[in-house]
Amino acid sequence: MNAYGNAFNTYKSNSVNFASKDQLLLMLVDGASKFSKIGRQAIIDKDIKKAHENIVKTQNIFYELMATMDVEKGGEWAKSLMKVYEFIARRLTDANIKKSEKIMDEIIPLIEEVRDTWNEAYKKSKGGK
Repeated sequence: MNAYGNAFNTYKSNSVNFASKDQLLLMLVDGASKFSKIGRQAIIDKDIKKAHENIVKTQNIFYELMATMDVEKGGEWAKSLMKVYEFIARRLTDANIKKSEKIMDEIIPLIEEVRDTWNEAYKKSKGGK
């Protein structure tokens, strides 16, 4: 690996290691959006292995979001969000089993909405508009 590659890997590692909880959440939802799109394209390209790997990455992100959510503390809002996460994870399973571009087309906008909502909440919490 060249010096650029080593520097980039160090940067990526440090950005995760030193990120706040809020920043980690944003990285996760950004990753979910990215991996879901890669998975969808892999279905179109008939690359079954790549589709599976990226859909599973997306699912794992939502499983992590569900595992770390404090539903008791978050009240009704958190319960509603948990249902959205569960729906996304379930539809990703369906898409992966069927290798369905149609299901991915259904679920990607919802994943992007989750990402956009968290990005907006982060900006507002930091005093941005």
